[in-house]
Amino acid sequence: MKPFLTFFFVIILIVSFAQQPVKLYDPEANISAEISKAITTAQAENKHIFLQIGGNWCPWCLKYHKFCKEDKSIDSLMTKSYIVIKVNYSKENRNYEMLKKLGYPQRFGFPVFVILDKTGSRIHTQNSGYLEEGDNYSRKKVLEFLNNWTPDALNPERYKDK
Repeated sequence: MKPFLTFFFVIILIVSFAQQPVKLYDPEANISAEISKAITTAQAENKHIFLQIGGNWCPWCLKYHKFCKEDKSIDSLMTKSYIVIKVNYSKENRNYEMLKKLGYPQRFGFPVFVILDKTGSRIHTQNSGYLEEGDNYSRKKVLEFLNNWTPDALNPERYKDK
């Protein structure tokens, strides 16, 4: 009987941990401090800063994160070209002052993506709805979007007449 009870409790523990909600966004995070730190890293590594704005309440926000992590090409591109910061937007913390500085990107819905250059200047805001396909994201659209805003894509040397 004891092995059965042990097995039963192990199953209950596994199920309860498996059902814990994913917490990608931290309502307590100091976004200004995170961006300042990201600027230092972006300058040292010649990267842009990718702000993923949304909340743990948003199924499309969680879906985007999972989609990017599961696709090795997208994950690799993100790691190579961007410093990623997840900016919380929820009833606990709407990060209003930061979103005001960014031109109110929440007007596009969630998730919404803002790309900053290595100095912290906003260079693009992306409505994620344009990256969707059916009930998920389009690999082709996401890769095109990400590739078009890398530091290399915006390097003026690429566009000089040779």
